[in-house]
Amino acid sequence: MRLTRISEKIIEAAIRLSGLLVIAFVLLIFLFLFANAVGFFRLYPIGRFITGTKWLPISEPPTFGIIPLLLGSIYVTVGAIAVSVPIGVAAAMYIGEVAPAWLRHVLKSLVEILAAIPSVVLGFIGIVWLGPFVASRFGLSTGMCGLTGSLLLAFMALPTIISISEDALASVPKSFKEAAYGLGATKWQALWRIVLPSASSGIIAGVMLGIGRVIGETMVVLMVTGNSSRIPTSILQPLKTLTATVAGEMGEAVTGSDHYLALFAVALVLFIITFVINFLAGLSLKRSRR
Repeated sequence: MRLTRISEKIIEAAIRLSGLLVIAFVLLIFLFLFANAVGFFRLYPIGRFITGTKWLPISEPPTFGIIPLLLGSIYVTVGAIAVSVPIGVAAAMYIGEVAPAWLRHVLKSLVEILAAIPSVVLGFIGIVWLGPFVASRFGLSTGMCGLTGSLLLAFMALPTIISISEDALASVPKSFKEAAYGLGATKWQALWRIVLPSASSGIIAGVMLGIGRVIGETMVVLMVTGNSSRIPTSILQPLKTLTATVAGEMGEAVTGSDHYLALFAVALVLFIITFVINFLAGLSLKRSRR
């Protein structure tokens, strides 16, 4: 009995230590980015960085305005969510409430397979097939634009949205549906008016995590969005995102230069955005469990 208690205490201590290490790692990453970003803001006004409309790091003098990059990320994220949320929630409703048991297992396996596809493979598909299709469909000079990136990112966000939404739907007590059936509701009415609103917090959490997945993606947007630093006025134009900027330019920037430090400032902005999104998603999941 005493040995069991000692083992339990060791396991509890190990779990607590793991949690503290995760928190410490996140804090250290933030401090690392913050320290380099502060070095940049000592050389370049933070106001011009946040409100600047031009990202020209190799011009004379260099200009580091984050607005084009931020708008590029917003365009592809909004486009991806507009496509993935309706499809993802509908698929979760079908898998969780409509599909027969044998088909449900098959579809869940397919969703897991979708999540395992490397992003570079999707980017290659975008260059070879989806980009030319978008260009011919909309009469564009190039298919390397925000729409191509949005469609591929929507595909990447689907597994997250489907999985979490399906779990949220499954967590709704059966008594809710039984009460609806007892009042004469059809299966669709019970699903649409009872189950879906009851699972809304979990579904919102899945959508938020999908947004975090999309806005933090690097390889796909680096390969298929055109990487134009101009302010986009349409999702059909080439654009550049925060993640693509850091990934594409860090290898070219001279260590310690203004350009090098500016990329840390961009990474800090991206870190804060993703942290806030995931924090809100965690709150929504906690509310759903309650």
